[in-house]
Amino acid sequence: MSKNQKQPVKLVPIPSPNIIPERDVDMSPILEISHLGIDFGGLTAVEDLNMAIGRTEIAGLIGPNGAGKTTVFNLITKVYQPTRGTIMLDGRDTAGLNTIQINKLGIARTFQNIRLFKDLTVLDNVLIGLHNEMDYHLAEAILRLPSYWRAERIARERALELLSIFDMQDLANVKAGSLPYGAQRRLEIVRALGTNPSLLLLDEPAAGMNPSETSELMENIQKIRDTFKIAIMLIEHDMNLVMGICEGICVLNYGKVIAKGTPEEIQANPEVIEAYLGKKKEAN
Repeated sequence: MSKNQKQPVKLVPIPSPNIIPERDVDMSPILEISHLGIDFGGLTAVEDLNMAIGRTEIAGLIGPNGAGKTTVFNLITKVYQPTRGTIMLDGRDTAGLNTIQINKLGIARTFQNIRLFKDLTVLDNVLIGLHNEMDYHLAEAILRLPSYWRAERIARERALELLSIFDMQDLANVKAGSLPYGAQRRLEIVRALGTNPSLLLLDEPAAGMNPSETSELMENIQKIRDTFKIAIMLIEHDMNLVMGICEGICVLNYGKVIAKGTPEEIQANPEVIEAYLGKKKEAN
């Protein structure tokens, strides 16, 4: 088995209309979504979405352009408030929470369009991501007390450790905006990890990457899951990446779930094939 091939994973039902990896079945899902929907004016963008993510699962959310995938991420992270339905994070109802509160509770994300502080260094970008772990008060920072310098030293060491996941520690003092596109993508993931998430949402992480970079990204996503023991859900159009690392996959079309299952089940699903390729015309 090559290094990019994953071990087969069995998906099992849990007490809901959802499935998670068998190894996570004795633990409550890190994320459980029930009957989620959102309307924009008279348009329903997401309708009756039910899904769960196991605590160590690498999950995929796929579908044609305009299917509602990023809208789902925006609902989970409270960029949008749902019109109906429930989002449970680690057993807690997230109704009424905002994006900052959601991040502190354990969800981090990256975006389709890179959102780095491009005039700051690579290291400074990661340090910003570590804000949840900074253990000093404003007065201590203003007065430059020993507790401030101790916290700063610990944060710097942690940032360099995170950068080493992608072998980027030697780029710590380089301006983020001067990095190649693929490296900026990797930096955004590192910064998200700095918030110490239990669920990492990756919105098209392979966008703009060449095949070699994508292959390396696959390895690193698996490494992140195994090292930090967290769940990862990604939106991605690169089907080789999705089928190569995702264990459970949820397929959206026009805001509705049309299929859930393993990569093998999704690849063989006629409704998924039709959504991507269109309905085959019958011969006269």
